Amino acid sequence: MSRVAVIGGGVGGLSVAIRLASAGHRVTLVERNEHLGGKLTTYVRSGFTFDVGPSLVTLPHLLDDTFRAAGTSLDDEVEMVRLDPQFAYRWRDGSVLVKPDDAEATADSFDTFVPGAGDRWREFDAHGARIWSVAERKFIAGPMTSPAVLAQRMESRDGQTAVDPLRTLWSASRSFFDDLHLQQWVGRYATYSGSSPLKAPATLSCIPHVESAYGCWYPMGGHGVLRDAFVTVAERAGVELVTGVGVERITSTPDRVTGLGLADGTYVDAEIVISDADADHLYRDLFPDDGALRSVRRAPRSTSGFSLCLGVRDITPDITHHNVWFGDDHLQEFREIDAGQMPSDPTIYGCVSSVTDPTQAPEGDENWFLLINTPPGARFDENVMRDLVLERLARRGVDLRRRLRFSATLTPTDIERRDGTPGGSIYGTSSDGAMAAFARPANRGPKEGLYLVGGSTHPGGGLPLVSIGARIVADLVTADTGAS
Repeated sequence: MSRVAVIGGGVGGLSVAIRLASAGHRVTLVERNEHLGGKLTTYVRSGFTFDVGPSLVTLPHLLDDTFRAAGTSLDDEVEMVRLDPQFAYRWRDGSVLVKPDDAEATADSFDTFVPGAGDRWREFDAHGARIWSVAERKFIAGPMTSPAVLAQRMESRDGQTAVDPLRTLWSASRSFFDDLHLQQWVGRYATYSGSSPLKAPATLSCIPHVESAYGCWYPMGGHGVLRDAFVTVAERAGVELVTGVGVERITSTPDRVTGLGLADGTYVDAEIVISDADADHLYRDLFPDDGALRSVRRAPRSTSGFSLCLGVRDITPDITHHNVWFGDDHLQEFREIDAGQMPSDPTIYGCVSSVTDPTQAPEGDENWFLLINTPPGARFDENVMRDLVLERLARRGVDLRRRLRFSATLTPTDIERRDGTPGGSIYGTSSDGAMAAFARPANRGPKEGLYLVGGSTHPGGGLPLVSIGARIVADLVTADTGAS
């Protein structure tokens, strides 16, 4: 078995470390922050707890697969709750679309929203199911290096057009729904990968199907409980966890990597190095490679975000766990972001997990986490932007300003500082463009023994995809080292 060094303790790094340690490798994971979990982090203040990274779990069986590799299960480690309703979508004209956790109930809800939209939703969901079936078996089944690799994986009956890559998500939305509100609803799913519906392929139509078929889940106690479970399972599997020290360089011979030089002057000897750092940071700072860096920078960066953590007095009528308040001009919002400008009338996502989990706020109060999309690297007066977000929310019928106990902000600069992602890109690389998926760096690096995992490499960002990426990398290491 090999000596393995993992750079970065995000979910991708922890997951691949768990898999390889459970297979008998000697694994050391190095995280520059004092805490593990990467973006899976929380903010606690005055009895309120906020998930300031992922706030939704989809495809929990993929997380379970990681835990089962270590002889346990997600259910053994975390109490997961399937949310119903999944979301409430709201517009300034007073329209509200509630998305239940049931296919027939969802069709009925769409019919109530717009007569006849239930059948159109069924057609849209079936289209998403076909895309997901092909993507799950072919696109995210293994490492990806080029469109030719995808073509080789496609069976003749699938065809590359089955995943609908040649039209945009916005174009797909208009082919299924005549109502502008529902077109906005479809376009919202581009933001799940930090992308724009005007540029992202209609392949992303599979995301609402995944939510519908597999559910929207919440770990009781907050996502910090899920993070702690990953850390606990890694420790049980025998992973050596080193926190609070950065990696300065990856060392190598002409033939292969040899280990890590750390900022405190120590050294980690390793035959295998797996980077869960952003690929730009990897090839710029840790393992300088001009060719690889140029390739990385061809991949479009995902959006960043501006978020508010609000301690709110009292209970808000009709609020749900997950909420979206759409801006009046959805397309203008993305045009502004694409141009590097802050959106003037942003769509606002709001998570109030105390609706489901009373431990997240003092009794009778609520924990509001609000997020708007921003360009990566955006700089602005956070107080002015906070006031704008609260004013826009008030216009949509929810005025929190006189109910605030406190507010705290998180900007793209804060995210960049915390996660080491250029411009604070939340998902690493975006899905903007039909070929965006192939612009991501490969899971194998340019030197023998070097591998990449995480949101900036294949298959992309978000808890489910980085979990799949960890499995892909663990399988590559197994194949390349001849381990069984």
